[in-house]
Amino acid sequence: MSDPCIICVAITGSVPTQADNPAVPVTISEQVESTHAAYEAGASIAHCHVRDDEGKPTSDPERFARLKEGIEKHCPDMIVQLSTGGRSGAGRERGGMLPLSPDMASLSVGSNNFPTRVYENSPDLVDWLCSQMLEYNVKPEIEAFDLSHIIQATRLQKAGKLKGPLYVQFVMGVQNAMIADERVFDFYIETLKRFAPDAQWCGAGIGRHQIEVNEWCIRKGGHTRTGLEDNIRLDRDNLAPSNAALVERAVSLCEKYERPVATCAEARQILGL
Repeated sequence: MSDPCIICVAITGSVPTQADNPAVPVTISEQVESTHAAYEAGASIAHCHVRDDEGKPTSDPERFARLKEGIEKHCPDMIVQLSTGGRSGAGRERGGMLPLSPDMASLSVGSNNFPTRVYENSPDLVDWLCSQMLEYNVKPEIEAFDLSHIIQATRLQKAGKLKGPLYVQFVMGVQNAMIADERVFDFYIETLKRFAPDAQWCGAGIGRHQIEVNEWCIRKGGHTRTGLEDNIRLDRDNLAPSNAALVERAVSLCEKYERPVATCAEARQILGL
């Protein structure tokens, strides 16, 4: 039997709004409900952002605490992964939720261009986020937007700043960053295996690239991410009705390639949680 595939659902993000797709969950209760449906559909990791009362992204630890509590109550054993992304705050504000000791948190280890801005991750900030994750026993998911991010993650691990084994996510299809190209994808996998043989990897495709990256990951033996943060559509003509619908689509690809969908317990074992 093939190795189980971990499905991560990125439920909200910082960019999509309910004006873009009414299914985007914004309030804490909406996010918990949407996560529960995705959990029932087969997701074992919830990648979480929070919004303020106006629906704008924030790093407010109190809101993260309520979301974490709700997911843990309604989705037993699901892995909670909180975002330290740069759209939600500046500087160390981005890591203000790490004392909550979530199972995981996202970690960008280098800077890159986004469509209209620079996604800035200075070495000092990265070192501080790494130290907080070590202190509070939070496993990082490395968000690799560029080849250099893969190499830097392995350097940080060798320096003792990141606890291994690494879990690296290749983010593909962001304008001005890593393109969604299968030959590039294969090179990134090979490079990670060469520099960090014990690492696990997954992939996220942005927008229309979501389904193809899901398929590459599942077919090549990795793990994958889906959800309304990255893509609000089922296809060109139809909005995705829910996060669960996008998870169900990934599950169908697992069935196509005879990959069992990882349970939460299996995902925790694979990731060393």
